[in-house]
Amino acid sequence: MKTKRYLAEAVGTMVLVLMGCGSAIFNAGGGVAWVLTVACAFGLSVVAMAYTIGGISGCHINPAITLGCLLTGRIDGKDAGMYMIFQTIGAIVGSLILYVLVKVYHPVGATLTGSNAFADGQLIQAFIAEVVFTFVFVLVVLGATDSKKGAGAFAGLAIGLTLILVHIVCIPITGTSVNPARSIGPAIFDAVYGSCKGLEQLWLFIVAPFAGAALSAVVWKAVGDSEK
Repeated sequence: MKTKRYLAEAVGTMVLVLMGCGSAIFNAGGGVAWVLTVACAFGLSVVAMAYTIGGISGCHINPAITLGCLLTGRIDGKDAGMYMIFQTIGAIVGSLILYVLVKVYHPVGATLTGSNAFADGQLIQAFIAEVVFTFVFVLVVLGATDSKKGAGAFAGLAIGLTLILVHIVCIPITGTSVNPARSIGPAIFDAVYGSCKGLEQLWLFIVAPFAGAALSAVVWKAVGDSEK
């Protein structure tokens, strides 16, 4: 049943936000160690979910990946839309769990939600970063999961490690989104805490990842398509 696939995407995205953003919240402190901790949390979450729900839904857990799959003909429009809806729901649920935990634990740090943001005057740099790193990430996903040229059983590991690499470089710029759903959930709870910055900048973390995903689909169809 397709409903199982949609629910799997919701659960997978919930875990990604819970573990990834949770690591940013509860290990706050900044510096190289913090960046590596958050990067590994996001990447390892993808690895874990890839081997848990990959056989059910393909483990997109990211609307940008779903868009890349749509544009390369791996999923139809209806399923793509439902995937994105359930991914967003999962991200919101993950953020809600973190909200409850934060209210109990009261961590001291720079973030209470793990929301994405860019510094004043850094709009162009942030947009370029999100486009480029989403392009790299989704391109790896498309290549690693290709039925003929892909990494087979190692695809989840390749994708997770790539996400770690992307986070290591991009966290200082935007906190790293490369995933609209991952940004939507925390931005909503930013507003609950009285900060409008997450919602005000949210458009970039939706538009730029989708642009990067579309670009990756074009490139993969040019270099990886089996048909001449």
